[in-house]
Amino acid sequence: MQKRDLLYAGKAKSVYLSDDPQRLVLHFRDDTSAFDGKKKEALERKGMVNNKFNAFIMEKLQAAGIPTHFEQLLSDTECVVKKMEMIPVECVVRNLAAGGLVRRLGVEEGIELAPPTFELFLKNDEKGDPMINESLAETFGWATPAQLSTMKSLTFQVNDVLKQLFLDGGMLLVDYKLEFGVFEGEIVLGDEFSPDGCRLWDAETREKLDKDRFRQGLGGVIEAYEEVGRRLGMTFD
Repeated sequence: MQKRDLLYAGKAKSVYLSDDPQRLVLHFRDDTSAFDGKKKEALERKGMVNNKFNAFIMEKLQAAGIPTHFEQLLSDTECVVKKMEMIPVECVVRNLAAGGLVRRLGVEEGIELAPPTFELFLKNDEKGDPMINESLAETFGWATPAQLSTMKSLTFQVNDVLKQLFLDGGMLLVDYKLEFGVFEGEIVLGDEFSPDGCRLWDAETREKLDKDRFRQGLGGVIEAYEEVGRRLGMTFD
């Protein structure tokens, strides 16, 4: 697989064309940002850690029957993915109250949400990724009812797999966001799954082991990411 021209550069990843018109090369950079890009920093080893972390999780999800765009690692910081038509709607599941939910509703951080909540957000950095509903997504053509139904079902399937995976490693999967696309007519999980896009707490101490360490200036961001990986059996050497 040969990397070709840059197709798109996001806040933390770059996407390149390849010599296969149906495949892209996803490059995980060391860049880190929060608050819609208002806080930025380059963290050494982050690209490598997130690339390998994402590959591990995507392979676990594929083994559970969940279709993903991930195909193979290409280097320490790059992987090969399917070239999809992305759906501009983010799916968020919350198992415990944290982050935006606490700010919006004034509920106590850390309370268990039973059943877990499911939310939709429009992927639009300029507008701050506003919360939307299924009706808005359909009306404005961001996603069809059938696509939304499949995305919701897959998002909860991911929850079933990963809640137990992280719990086995002594961690709580607090919440996470997923993005989907269409490949050969099928809804497929895209983007990445890493501590950048989810919240993970130690099950006993509730120490934060995710991007909130960067958002809140707690330090030890990459060390926490690597600790999560080690608990799951990953190696980053």
